[in-house]
Amino acid sequence: MKITREIKTAILVITSILLFIWGYSYLKGKDLFNSYKTFYSVYENVEGLAPSAPITINGLIVGKVKTITITENGTLLVELQVNTDFPISKSSTVAIYDASLIGGKQLSIRPNYNDKNIAESGDYLKGVVQVSLMDSLGDKVSPALAKVEKLMTSADQLVISFNEVLDAKGKADLKKSLAELSATMEQFHKVAANANVILEENKGQLKGVVSNFNKVSDNFVKISDSLNKADLGLTVRNLNATLAKVDGIMKGIESGKGTMGKLMKDDALYANLSKTSKELELLLQDVRLNPTRYVNVSVFGKKNKPYVAPKDSITNVKN
Repeated sequence: MKITREIKTAILVITSILLFIWGYSYLKGKDLFNSYKTFYSVYENVEGLAPSAPITINGLIVGKVKTITITENGTLLVELQVNTDFPISKSSTVAIYDASLIGGKQLSIRPNYNDKNIAESGDYLKGVVQVSLMDSLGDKVSPALAKVEKLMTSADQLVISFNEVLDAKGKADLKKSLAELSATMEQFHKVAANANVILEENKGQLKGVVSNFNKVSDNFVKISDSLNKADLGLTVRNLNATLAKVDGIMKGIESGKGTMGKLMKDDALYANLSKTSKELELLLQDVRLNPTRYVNVSVFGKKNKPYVAPKDSITNVKN
């Protein structure tokens, strides 16, 4: 069978019309060859959401926004075309969120997994608006900016007050002080350099000093060990016992006990001893002055002289 030119032309026109309808529907977000479920959500503000915006569930794209229309009461009705077999409950929500800092708005279906009542095509899902990243950053940055502004104001006031306090003389003095501080730091660097040179030159002597100190420390450790082995505790206890005995003796003497105590406390004994000492002194003096009175060596039978006691001595002895 021969196809005429008219039939070819008709087939081409019909095909063109069908392709135009399919392309127009696809651009509007509707694919004629796919079966979609249609849901609706109502918002006070769509935050810049546009038709054909992606619809996601947990980040997976499952559909597109078909249309956005304004109702009589001023709310915005969003028609959603969803192509998924995932069960979406009637209590699920549809949130408008920012896909990225520079991307547009998208919709995210947030299923309620506890609800087993599955939504059908044509049902309304509750619409919510998620706070955008910029708004969130703005809420956090605004207090910080306010604090920065206060800080800058305080800094300006401080600089103004500083300039008011520092007159020409004050500024000159400040420059002079800074110059003197710089000179002092330079001198300090020189002193540090000289100290390094001295240390480098006397490194051997310093090592010897450290070595001697180590030897002294070792000797001290040995002495400490020797003292520890000498049982200083026993020595101290013996010394305490001896001191206690001495203290008892001293207390006895103080109270007049014993010979030493009586000598210290008995006045009559002291007087007798003093008298005896005086008589002994007189006796020794008389022996020295008249030895013949006590040692008589006579060859021719000479008589001894009678004993005459010294007057002052007799008086002193009686007293």
